[in-house]
Amino acid sequence: MVASSIASVSSSNLLRRNVRILLIGDPGVGKTSLILSLVSEEFPEEVPSKAEEITIPADVTPEHVPTNIVDYSALEQSEENLIEELQKAHVVCVVYSVDDENSLDRISSYWLPFIREHNQGENRKPVVLVGNKIDLVDYSTIDHVLTIMEDFNEIESCVECSAKTLHNISEMFYYAQKAVLHPTAPLYIMEEQDLTEKCKKALIRIFKVCDIDGDGLLNDYELNHFQRRCFNAPLQPTVLDEVKAVLMKNTPDGIRDDCVTLSGFLFLHCLFIQRGRNETTWAVLRRFGYNENLEMSKDYLCPSIKIPPGSSTELSHRGQQFLMALFERSDKDNDGALSPDEFKRVFSACPSPPFSSDIKRTVPTNDKGWPTQHGWICRWTLQTFIELPKTLEYLAYLGFNVHENESQLTAIHVTRERRIDLAKKQSSRTTYMCHVIGMKGAGKTALCRAFLVDDMKKLKDKDLRGNNQYCINTVQVYGQEKYLILRDIDVRQVLDPLQPQEVLCDVACLVYDISDPKSFEYIARIYIKYFAESKIPVLIVGAKGDMEEKRQDYLLQPAEFCQKYKLLPPQYFSFKHNKRDLYIKLGTMASFPRFQPAWILFYKHSQLKHFGLMTNDPTLWWKTVLGIATCSVLGFFVVRALHSATTR
Repeated sequence: MVASSIASVSSSNLLRRNVRILLIGDPGVGKTSLILSLVSEEFPEEVPSKAEEITIPADVTPEHVPTNIVDYSALEQSEENLIEELQKAHVVCVVYSVDDENSLDRISSYWLPFIREHNQGENRKPVVLVGNKIDLVDYSTIDHVLTIMEDFNEIESCVECSAKTLHNISEMFYYAQKAVLHPTAPLYIMEEQDLTEKCKKALIRIFKVCDIDGDGLLNDYELNHFQRRCFNAPLQPTVLDEVKAVLMKNTPDGIRDDCVTLSGFLFLHCLFIQRGRNETTWAVLRRFGYNENLEMSKDYLCPSIKIPPGSSTELSHRGQQFLMALFERSDKDNDGALSPDEFKRVFSACPSPPFSSDIKRTVPTNDKGWPTQHGWICRWTLQTFIELPKTLEYLAYLGFNVHENESQLTAIHVTRERRIDLAKKQSSRTTYMCHVIGMKGAGKTALCRAFLVDDMKKLKDKDLRGNNQYCINTVQVYGQEKYLILRDIDVRQVLDPLQPQEVLCDVACLVYDISDPKSFEYIARIYIKYFAESKIPVLIVGAKGDMEEKRQDYLLQPAEFCQKYKLLPPQYFSFKHNKRDLYIKLGTMASFPRFQPAWILFYKHSQLKHFGLMTNDPTLWWKTVLGIATCSVLGFFVVRALHSATTR
């Protein structure tokens, strides 16, 4: 069986740092003798009424966890002491004497009801029944004990032993440890001989994550991948054949096309538990992030990550590769897009999808509005930028930790601080945030949605409706692909102030309607109030550029305003004649903040005109290059002089 090929669960998989075992029972049943026999490996001739608390180091316990063993004596301790010890214990061993029927009867009549009364709720402690003095009789009490276990489901196991002959002493304490570290109750319902609903739900998710090709079966490769990830060991061919033989014998639909089905997978874990190999199922559950309550732990879903102020988060190359491979596996019809059914199957192992399948107003899609692979990566890039915890959480749900064999933090890249970008006047980021600000009706939404399509004729009026706040696509900046996020800042009332999070961005796009005389004044006041003294690059955009331009009711016209504040001349945008140059400009300005020469230096002659900075002077190009070179040399000597002055 698979269980026989599995190595012991390492201590890194265990959630507890120690195990505290409490021994209780009637006087004279041998509680103290059991503890002393374990420690000294011989039966004590003189036994005190109570043993002192014993601590067993991790390196000598089967599960490599420090273990504290606590004795209880009714002669020396009160009932209040017992209740206190019950609350501190992780597992309770109720000891009886196999040659004393009264001590066995009192397990169900007194001890177990007492434990239940003072040990209720979700933190109810598991119980191990221990029959001592087996050397004095020639019969077993296990059958009687099994009837008790039917009435008290907190009993994890039972064992008969002898403190005098040391028979099963080590096994007794191993079972106690196991009851804490690998409890049965969360996994299995004894009365129904079946897995609990929580356990089934967790194992179904694990099956789906391991089903790499998404065919609803685990083939030999997928089973080996599962085995390696969970137990750091390959699944030997002979063992694999044994597994399939057991499934074919015991469950009719456990094997299909020489692969393990979901029902076969669940049956195997049921079998492990029935054979007392709880640790196998727990090892699998813990490898996939589940805690003692069979819920995915917070540390597994959202590992701690330090993000300095001014830094942002992006998908790393490994993160992108994982998500691209996930897309390719899910695109069953190979049409380059995820249909609603394919989208649903991608997230079948998750509590719910992290975002809606209707994302055509947020990312590029095909003609049916289904996300393409490019749009898929764009959507994850957006989420990583604005909501990192959810990206980490869903990468865990989707199995990144298992498939990549590392924390999902390796899927994330934390950028350097923005202040460093500003000082260097260039950025190495791949994702930038642009805030699009303007009055209602100025054309912000059209500008944002146009970023997602190449042919404006594909956009319909309904595509401009809705409250989608973000649009994301890529632009080429000096031959490098950059993700640009356009955030449509919702202006409720003209006089409403902008919040700090509505101002802070990599580049601001202030939009006015050239056909509305009152439109420009709003963004002019916004610029003066929020951006004039900031280091955020700003581009003024005149929307509805195909309409007649009206003189603005403001003391300065847009071109004069831009000239006064040393901004690029107003750029015109038309919904009917969309040109991607506008978005390239925004991406370039974000990549090279506060460095205008870089915004134009490497553009071709025709592109310079689009920036509004091209004159009839044929020597402008050379003047620009010469000016930048002069500034660079001058800057070098200034820095050198300052350095020399500080070292004197």
